[in-house]
Amino acid sequence: MHTHLNKVFFLMIILSINFLMTFNVKGQKMEKQMEKVTLGGGCFWCLEAIYQRVKGVQSVISGYAGGQVENPTYEQVCSNTTGHAEVVQISFDPGIISYEDILNIFWQIHDPTQLNRQGNDVGTQYRSVIFYHNEDQKQKAIVYKRNLEQAGIYKNPIVTEIVPLTNFYVAEKYHQNYFNNNPTQVYCQLVISPKLKKFKKSFTEYLK
Repeated sequence: MHTHLNKVFFLMIILSINFLMTFNVKGQKMEKQMEKVTLGGGCFWCLEAIYQRVKGVQSVISGYAGGQVENPTYEQVCSNTTGHAEVVQISFDPGIISYEDILNIFWQIHDPTQLNRQGNDVGTQYRSVIFYHNEDQKQKAIVYKRNLEQAGIYKNPIVTEIVPLTNFYVAEKYHQNYFNNNPTQVYCQLVISPKLKKFKKSFTEYLK
């Protein structure tokens, strides 16, 4: 996936979207401040571990979004009955890393063509989803997804949902900072650690 050609293509998408979206309708450069983005792409432990190591990211909080039950527990979400997805809510400095860069990482650290699963993690809570916080995030995500589809980067259709963030519930304390606190746990060793190594090797420009 991380071939030189694909990396060049992803970079071209980022540059084109940045060029189109940097200026407002009056042609004046928009002021930037801390932003938040909420993403789901499999187990939130994996996403958390990767984004914690990305420059410009201030915090990464694991939680649940997109469901109909208030303050769900992990067990409820895993029952596949609440409608929530496991997500991470990322606070980042757009002066250091752009929203497009955050999406670039997202598209490449999980498989957006797998419906309601990532690898052996199966269920709607593991769906690929971008919960946008505002109209600007929505439009950029739609453009990025469309460009990927038109370029035929993936063999199978992209199933990533792009939907508004209507709720976000912080996951239990033991889920926070999970990989850093449990590096020898089996899942961390077999799943998260290899992903981290691949990320660090392929995305040196994003590392803190």
